[in-house]
Amino acid sequence: MSKPVLLVVDDDNEVLRAVDRDLKQKYAADYRVLRAESGQVALDTLRQLQLRNETVALMLVDQRMPQMTGVNFLREAIQLYPKSKRVLLTAYADTEAAIQAINGAKIDYYLTKPWTPPQESLYPILDDLLEDWRSDYRPSFDGMRVIGHRWSPDTHAIKDFLARNRVPFQWVDVEAKEQAEQIGKLLTVVGEDAECLPVVLFPDGSRLVQPTITEIAEKLGLKVRAEEMSYDFVIVGAGPAGLAAAVYGGSEGLRTLMIEREAPGGQAGTSSLIENYLGFPNGISGSDLARRALDQARRFGVEVLTPQE
Repeated sequence: MSKPVLLVVDDDNEVLRAVDRDLKQKYAADYRVLRAESGQVALDTLRQLQLRNETVALMLVDQRMPQMTGVNFLREAIQLYPKSKRVLLTAYADTEAAIQAINGAKIDYYLTKPWTPPQESLYPILDDLLEDWRSDYRPSFDGMRVIGHRWSPDTHAIKDFLARNRVPFQWVDVEAKEQAEQIGKLLTVVGEDAECLPVVLFPDGSRLVQPTITEIAEKLGLKVRAEEMSYDFVIVGAGPAGLAAAVYGGSEGLRTLMIEREAPGGQAGTSSLIENYLGFPNGISGSDLARRALDQARRFGVEVLTPQE
């Protein structure tokens, strides 16, 4: 899981480097420090972080920036990361404006430049803010997210494919009231609306809109095309019998290819408990049986194509 982010925004490169240096010196073990030279670049960074489902713990933003002031940036940033702590960097002349902005932009603190030495003027303040943030922090899910309708056949097909292929994912239901705010933000960030569902978001920030199962499989790195021109032994279907045949073929040194249109395990893979399979007197779940057999087949060099017909 990636570290929470500390975001620094300042158009003055010298100040930006100084803040970046001070933050990394103190917080690099527990946080990832990112920097941006303008409010717009910082907003783009926040949108990419949200697509990757990463957490922003604190934003340290300069007030006097061209095109977008620090207060205006924070007003927009709070829509993306409402729980992040917000600190405004100001000059002495901006103190009054910073005080007024505490209510308008919900700023948690303002710091006047210069803040040296950081051990006295910077770290104690940030320590207190980060400690307060950590008290309510719940790590975000680090994996794929599927956004869709609970009554959508395409959405259920994607969920079923990922579950049966043991790919961790988070299901985001557009009809769930408690997830409505999160969904609205995500769809806004990716530039889509409810008519384009399902949408699959990947940990690297990429997305697929109304994807086919094959497109998802290729994105995940599953094999959908054979590597060799010819094989000694081709098995169609990766149910228990197909998996057993693949293990026997591979163990005998045959160039073996197994083709499965959905997920290894077949219908048996969906069973919660199989009690009549040889070698498991106490029973075994279908998913566990499929996982064991697939690992065994691959150990003997069997090539598996899924999903493919």
